[in-house]
Amino acid sequence: MSLPTAASPPVLDTVVVQASIGSFIDCPTGTVEHYFDSPAFTWSDELYRIHGYTRGEIVPTLELNLSHIESRDRDAARAFWHELTTAGGPLSVYLSLVDAAGRTRKVLVSGDLIRDDGNPVGVWALIVDLTRSIHHDSHRLADSAVAASALSRAVIEQAKGILMGRAGLTAAEAFDRINQRSQATNRKVVVVSQEIIDRAHQLTRASNRLRDTQALLELFQQP
Repeated sequence: MSLPTAASPPVLDTVVVQASIGSFIDCPTGTVEHYFDSPAFTWSDELYRIHGYTRGEIVPTLELNLSHIESRDRDAARAFWHELTTAGGPLSVYLSLVDAAGRTRKVLVSGDLIRDDGNPVGVWALIVDLTRSIHHDSHRLADSAVAASALSRAVIEQAKGILMGRAGLTAAEAFDRINQRSQATNRKVVVVSQEIIDRAHQLTRASNRLRDTQALLELFQQP
């Protein structure tokens, strides 16, 4: 990523950067710039919002940045900052950030050096708030798990019904048989249950074919 030289103060093109991470669509994204000859940090409006502030409410500094990182992630944040400012990037780190209202946000920080004629003069970073995306994915996975669980229960109940109807077992006895088979073969109960259902269908089809053949033979035996 090329940035203007010091003669024309570098401005991070957030539109270009955000377009380059299309996989994070609908995730709040902010930017920060810092030049080595100044203690100041320049935040985008979105980065203020991610931290729970409005522009002019605070003065962004490295210490303020670190104070918002969860304590367990601060060593990783410091290591990221040290490597970024000394060796350059691109580098990324995944952190937990606590905003001014006490809400925890999961953020991905990606950064690199700002160079002037090849010389490092500062750093820039992109901060993507993944909280909403992670929450959405968690709910989607939970919904999938519930659906899968319901399907498994239906398979097990069907297998129990087959054993009850064909072998005269009670519901408890049918489940015990399935569970014993599961333990003996080291397979899940639902897998054994599906095998019982498939076997029952095979036997039914074979029985139907036998009846059809017998009916055909009886037809030819008629005067």
